[in-house]
Amino acid sequence: MRNVRCTMITVCLLLIFSLGACSSPTTEPASALPEPVGVLDEDLVSANTLFAFNLLRELQHMDAEGDKFFSPASVSVALAMTYNGAEGDTFDAMAQTLGFGQMSLDRVNRGFSDLLTILRNPDPELEVAIANSIWAREGMPFKEEFLEANREYYNAETRELDFDDPGAVDTINAWVDEITRGNIDELIEEIRADSIMFLINAIYFQGSWTEEFDPDLTREEPFYRQDGAIDVPFMHREGTYRYYEDERLQAVALPYGEERVSMHILLPQEGYGMHELIEELDPETWREIVTGLSERKIQLALPRFTLEYEVTLDDALKAMGMEIAFDRQRADFSAMYPVRPGENVFIGEVLHKAFVDVNEEGTEAAAATSVEIRIESAPMLDTFRADRPFLFAIVDDTTSSILFLGTLNGQNF
Repeated sequence: MRNVRCTMITVCLLLIFSLGACSSPTTEPASALPEPVGVLDEDLVSANTLFAFNLLRELQHMDAEGDKFFSPASVSVALAMTYNGAEGDTFDAMAQTLGFGQMSLDRVNRGFSDLLTILRNPDPELEVAIANSIWAREGMPFKEEFLEANREYYNAETRELDFDDPGAVDTINAWVDEITRGNIDELIEEIRADSIMFLINAIYFQGSWTEEFDPDLTREEPFYRQDGAIDVPFMHREGTYRYYEDERLQAVALPYGEERVSMHILLPQEGYGMHELIEELDPETWREIVTGLSERKIQLALPRFTLEYEVTLDDALKAMGMEIAFDRQRADFSAMYPVRPGENVFIGEVLHKAFVDVNEEGTEAAAATSVEIRIESAPMLDTFRADRPFLFAIVDDTTSSILFLGTLNGQNF
């Protein structure tokens, strides 16, 4: 069972990505999501899967031993909303990082709209919600085309807010808290003087196992960490599950509700560690594992656990190719905001928080992502134009002695 807990936590992110539905915003709702225009864009699905594994790799590089749990769906949607405001090199860098390749912006937007619509209400026995919001500093002239695209394709609630009001942080956090059913109650800690917008995605999932674990069979057993064994509560069940095995790993899919949604667990074989698994995961490898699952009767032992995870994604996204979007001078979000001479807008910070509770009855999970947009303004300068007669002096500043004194009336020009 070596590494099973960390592996399970890692792969739970793919569960969260496969979930999604649209809940109505609590106030000032945007227009309903448009109906799907056709078959779900498989290139977008592949792009999102690639982004998920690439981001996981960067988080693994940042902290190889720590537990991780995040929602790549939440991060992808929040960044896709932001992507609608990008231009030039910033647009290209975000497309490369998010895996969009040569897909047009319209195709990306329609793909996400279709995805959100198709994933709405995936199973009557599950509770799923995903919602988007944009919070703009009051009085700032954001482009209506940018806001309208996010309302139309991402069902984003858009609101102006007095960012100088001490209660503004609580207003935004209350929205996140409601969508995540109280599991993430503080996403934003402060609003800086140069913060002008927050683009936020929140996602929630609650589902019962199709076949629940018997609590009477749960018992303390050793879990083998890198630093040694520790006793943790293991849930046990014998049943028929979709199962896959090769020389690298074992995989099992545990269904929820009516079996449209499941948790996929990938367990590295002895001698093939977590690092190797994460480095090799890509859409093709993932597809090979998922399509290779077949029903087998197995004895299942799974740790019961609760995990909270919080991470600032700036460094990871920069390493993945999005550095320009964070650059105060070079970022180009002119499709979002009409910058004036001496100004520029850029991504200040991307925050992500996630929660998961896995127990005998099922799983509850929530995540939220905030993309903060800041403005860089040239300092206001007092104007001094010596374009009329003036007096001038050459002064010894140590003694304040005037060494030379004169006036310039322009007669000698």
